[in-house]
Amino acid sequence: MEQTRFYRRFFKLTALNILANITVPLVSLVDVGMLGHLPQIHFLAGVALASILFDYIYWTFGFLRMGTTGITAQEVGKGDTLEVYRVLYRSLFLALGVSTFILIAYLPLREAGFLLLSGAPEVEEAGRAYFDARIWGAPAALCNFAFLGWYLGRERSDCVLFMTIVANAGNIFLNYLFIIRMELAATGAGLASMLSQYLMLMVAVMIFLRLGQPGPLYWKEVMAQEKVLALFKLNRDILLRTLCLISAFAVFTNFSSTLGTQVLAANAILLRLLTFASYLIDGVAFATESLVGVLSGAGSSRSLNHLVKLALGVGEACALLFLVILYLFSRQIFGLLTSHTDVLELTVRYSGWLVPVLVFGALAYIYDGLFIGATAGKPLRNWTIFSTVVVFFPVSLLGLYSGSNHLLWMALVVFMVARAGTLWKASGPLLKPVQTESG
Repeated sequence: MEQTRFYRRFFKLTALNILANITVPLVSLVDVGMLGHLPQIHFLAGVALASILFDYIYWTFGFLRMGTTGITAQEVGKGDTLEVYRVLYRSLFLALGVSTFILIAYLPLREAGFLLLSGAPEVEEAGRAYFDARIWGAPAALCNFAFLGWYLGRERSDCVLFMTIVANAGNIFLNYLFIIRMELAATGAGLASMLSQYLMLMVAVMIFLRLGQPGPLYWKEVMAQEKVLALFKLNRDILLRTLCLISAFAVFTNFSSTLGTQVLAANAILLRLLTFASYLIDGVAFATESLVGVLSGAGSSRSLNHLVKLALGVGEACALLFLVILYLFSRQIFGLLTSHTDVLELTVRYSGWLVPVLVFGALAYIYDGLFIGATAGKPLRNWTIFSTVVVFFPVSLLGLYSGSNHLLWMALVVFMVARAGTLWKASGPLLKPVQTESG
């Protein structure tokens, strides 16, 4: 009976997380589809290039989601309701501080970003238009990270699902309005993304107000020094880990642009599909984060080993299901995303690389969930740095200097292999207590 309840708990969280997550890349695919069917392909390429900057600007602070999930879940496991709410206020305070800095420094950030990125003049022009429109959503985007992490840590994936459905449905409508009806192209895509972030924040606040307060919360307790330092220590490790992940995909995209606008567009389409599959698998990883945190906070490690094995199996099943569907309907799916024959042919040619990237990537994503839920940031940071600097960068440089897109994709494959292998090895100490109890 206990095992049955455990399975129900895991699969309920996983199902809700997958439903919530899958709406995000669906919107991205709609963006690609609308831009990819415009007469000029440089709008799609420009948005792909500018998206690198937002990956850095936003996901550099992705610890606001991941760190909040792990810490919240552990406080839930301890039964400290007041501290659960304090965690949210700390994260929101940090999100508002960071986003204020981003808006003040947005012009230098834009110029520095496009100075480092490579693209044809018309591609850069489209990218700047997208950037100028989307950047004003920074406060909402970072506050949403805090709310998402907090709801996930409380195992309230239903709240996350409602937030994402409302926001992404609004995003699709706004994309259609701005890109198709008003013909704003890259600027329209940026405006739609920006406004949808504020719509999502509005929903998050409404849900929070309905939950009510557990009791009086004092600023001195919210900003207690030891709690803030612990938050910054974990966030520092997750920040460095996330920077490495973003850098790997940013380098991949930037190197793609040196191979031509058509190759950049084809790789952008494949990366969107990879992102779609990643969000699917992250539904499992988020459930793992929540349950690992609750189990750790409650001091109950007996089910931890079983949880990780279950999550790894379900994560791989999601990856394989996606790959089978893509294989069966590849031409139809690619055709929905672009009407340019040369880009379509390149997309089909390189699509086989998604198989090893996803098979090994699924393992890495689940292990990410284990380490984040356990708030074990140091090994997660160290092995991600190793996988990026020692493994990914040398192979990607070979691809750049040889002018081979196949080698660029090989770099992503070995990157995922390295991440999965090193995190599997490093997970031993986290799972060792389980072996001691059972043996």
